[in-house]
Amino acid sequence: MLNLKPVEKRSDLTRESFAKEYLTDLRPVIFTNLMDSWPGKEKWTIEFFKENYGHLMVPVYETNVTHFGDGYMEPREKIPFREYLEILEKGPTNLRMFLFNIFRHAPELAHDYKNFDIMDGFYDNFPFMFFGGEGSSVTLHYDVDLSHVFLNQIHGRKRVVLIPPQFSKAIYQHPFTVASYVDVNNPDYETFPALKKVWGYECIVHPGETLFMPSGHWHYIEYMDGGYSISLRANESYIRRVRGVLNIARHYVVDKGLNKLMGERWLETKKRIARRRAETELV
Repeated sequence: MLNLKPVEKRSDLTRESFAKEYLTDLRPVIFTNLMDSWPGKEKWTIEFFKENYGHLMVPVYETNVTHFGDGYMEPREKIPFREYLEILEKGPTNLRMFLFNIFRHAPELAHDYKNFDIMDGFYDNFPFMFFGGEGSSVTLHYDVDLSHVFLNQIHGRKRVVLIPPQFSKAIYQHPFTVASYVDVNNPDYETFPALKKVWGYECIVHPGETLFMPSGHWHYIEYMDGGYSISLRANESYIRRVRGVLNIARHYVVDKGLNKLMGERWLETKKRIARRRAETELV
């Protein structure tokens, strides 16, 4: 196993103490009461979504969403929201929904949550929801726009592994992507020796809890139950915001373009570059 520390859980943080103890040093923390005032915390049940929004057609993704080929970063299909929620209720499945902005279809739901005042810089236009079946997982990655992410768990539990950005080379990041394909649960130190230098954090996020994932932190997410969350994004640094915009342009234009041109050869090229970069961490 990787060298992983537990993420602290706090219920007593003020703006000042959060900034001093976590935000300034970019250290993750779980808030146990940050979303207590949200109506959606109790209201957004599976039955509520099925009854009121089950007719919406939603994109569903499989685990191999980032593999090369014509389906690169594309959903498997669109199905009624009710059908997807029924799949979640039945048990394990690898089907997920991510970056789903349900509020574009149902703006009234925006009254059921609100941005936090724990820090400045929250975005109003990017409240994304994430759904996943029991046993599904999200490959180790970081968020390309470099925002801080407040992951608010509504239903089910998630196991999250976080790795600080200084270890990007050591976890064999694929160039021009936000992806690493090392197995955080069973690291292969012979194939990926630079992993021996990596440390990070691990936690289980329960319904009603909020995980603060600092900017640039890599995260692997595992759905322990079928469930869903809503993430809010914040960025108090204008310099970091500019870097995030440039990062988006560079990654998506270059990676998707070369994948279209080269297919599997581009994937193999990224693997070779990732290994070469990681070797510099062994010196």
